Amino acid sequence: MNWMEKINETTAFLKERIDFEPTLGIILGTGLGNLINDISIKFEFPYETIPNFPVSTVESHKGRLIFGEIGGKMSVVMQGRFHYYEGYNMKEVTFPVRIMKMLGIKTMLVSNVSGSTNAGINKGDLVIIDDHINLQPENPLRGKNLDEMGPRFPDMSQPYSERLKAAAMDIASKKGYIAHRGVYASIQGPNLETRAEYDWLNTIGADLVGMSTVPEVLVGVHCGLEIFAISVVTDKGIPSEELEVVTLEEVIAVAMEAEPKMTHVIKELIENYV
Repeated sequence: MNWMEKINETTAFLKERIDFEPTLGIILGTGLGNLINDISIKFEFPYETIPNFPVSTVESHKGRLIFGEIGGKMSVVMQGRFHYYEGYNMKEVTFPVRIMKMLGIKTMLVSNVSGSTNAGINKGDLVIIDDHINLQPENPLRGKNLDEMGPRFPDMSQPYSERLKAAAMDIASKKGYIAHRGVYASIQGPNLETRAEYDWLNTIGADLVGMSTVPEVLVGVHCGLEIFAISVVTDKGIPSEELEVVTLEEVIAVAMEAEPKMTHVIKELIENYV
């Protein structure tokens, strides 16, 4: 079965089991799953019950595809994403984005946690992703193009919606949240960065570093979605004297502390701008 056949099979499976067409897709990252509490859930599917779907192997990702209403918008939400470092190829990592597009979404909101590679961005800050640097070893668009879904050479001059970025910064400012615009570097992982790598990432223009988001954004751009991405900074690598040993438990703790701020920005964005 080729990729388009898999996409069609999975889409048909879900359409038979839901009774509305979502217009908004949301991907929730590590420690950022509590937005689910603000969704009026109509349907939910553990990933392992969906044909052709990968299964999340990261302990902080619950692994459910949720359909419901938030902020007046009918939505499909990934509670947990997939990563290249889990052993999946990039087409598998981004498969859910294809499915959300086929189900009807027009806009995709993405959240993640990240490390700061900018001395002016601190733990607990919010960063609206302005642009990215792709340092992943594989591209999800590699191989035969899915002409039904997008062009062979998608333009990446503005992958993140300027309209939504400006609105999110305004929302954060009015609430008194510390928020920045920044460039996100996406790396393979799963290890965190060395001191030299943090220095190099800073030198090449990255404000943040993480192990996700860019593959989904590449596919989202390819299939014509309006995209917004927001990051919670959970650790800091620049300046090097502030670099500390980091554990997953500490990352989740910082993410959960900052999550209400991120959730407020996303909820207001959905209500008034999506």
